Amino acid sequence: MGILAVNVAACGSAAGYLASIGKIPASLADVQTGGMDVKVAAVIAGASGLLLGAVGIETLLYRGDQFKQKGPVSQTLELIEKSYTRSDSNIVVKDWINEYNDLHKADDPEKRNSKYAKLVNSYYELATQFYEWGWGSSFHFAYRKMGEGFGEQIRRHEYYLATFLGGLAPGSKILDVGCGIGGPYRNIARFTGWDITGITINEGQVRRGNELAAQQGLAGQCRSVQGDFLALPFEANSFDGVYAIEATCHAPDRKKVYSQIMKVLKPGAMFACYEWCLTDKYQPNNPEHRLMKKKVEEGDGLPDIAYTWDVDDALKAVGFEIVHARDMSRDPGQTMSWYLPMVPGWNPFSQRFQLTWLGKFVMNGLLSFLEGIWLLPKGTADIHRMLQQAAIGLAAGGQSGAFTPMYLLVCRKPLK
Repeated sequence: MGILAVNVAACGSAAGYLASIGKIPASLADVQTGGMDVKVAAVIAGASGLLLGAVGIETLLYRGDQFKQKGPVSQTLELIEKSYTRSDSNIVVKDWINEYNDLHKADDPEKRNSKYAKLVNSYYELATQFYEWGWGSSFHFAYRKMGEGFGEQIRRHEYYLATFLGGLAPGSKILDVGCGIGGPYRNIARFTGWDITGITINEGQVRRGNELAAQQGLAGQCRSVQGDFLALPFEANSFDGVYAIEATCHAPDRKKVYSQIMKVLKPGAMFACYEWCLTDKYQPNNPEHRLMKKKVEEGDGLPDIAYTWDVDDALKAVGFEIVHARDMSRDPGQTMSWYLPMVPGWNPFSQRFQLTWLGKFVMNGLLSFLEGIWLLPKGTADIHRMLQQAAIGLAAGGQSGAFTPMYLLVCRKPLK
């Protein structure tokens, strides 16, 4: 039974009980002077009724909005319900977060690289629901320009990348490498009319991506498939274009993933991507820079982070011609940097509040409490703390300029 159904049942049962004993309270004073049974029933009916009312208002506000669809109350209830019912994937959250942390205990990236598939799958099994709840269905960063809101900056960033694949006609076959739950490919499919296949290693992301595509009327135009981008399950020369948005950073061997992309791309076609990279400002002997790198790797499921020039060399080594490359985090005309949402802020209605010392205390305490009353599975608070550490590392990397999540690369596969 879903959380909303439980609330309907609780509200109806409590109100029915009060009606049956003839003590429906007309004021707070009636509740205060009533017996314990009246107090408990009134609180249950009132709390459930308020929650249902909030969901009803959100349904009216977000109805017809293809990008938001659900408000924060509904999203939070969905997060709790999905976290509590993860038995469909045979997931024991506490065991998974402990195993994930064990993979990151060693400072040696080679040990993580050897278990890359397990590391990345474990990370996204744990983090996907939090990502969608707090960030939306497009799991990537973007800076903001004048007059944009969050959704607009995210979609602009996606559309901009798509333009580098060339003037491809509607119906062209495109591959999204590391598609998450498909937010970018749904936006790009609407924008271009392309037929887009997304690949992700995580089964839960495949289910969610296809579910959202069907809900948005795009099931015939785009879809998610499960697979490892180090061994793409597609025929050679089968795609008119390929893109990746902050995804191939999870590969332990850049040459191998780029060679797979080269294989499935048609001769003369384009590959464009945003890469997570260390920049020329990263100082390996700087303890603060090393700590930043470690927090990003641990909090974001990365085997290791490459320098921008390492990525360039890997693309060239497998035969790509680099047409254009730049660190977009340094672009002019920004009104808000990509990393600002990860910088602590004291507005309690902003996600930045949870990164303050008080916000961390409140959120971690709340999640631990919900675990204690079995509304969330054990380990949920640990996942949240892991993502908080990632945010701290990302903010430090952005502020120092030593890290970028948007190193743009536009490449062409030679005709011969």
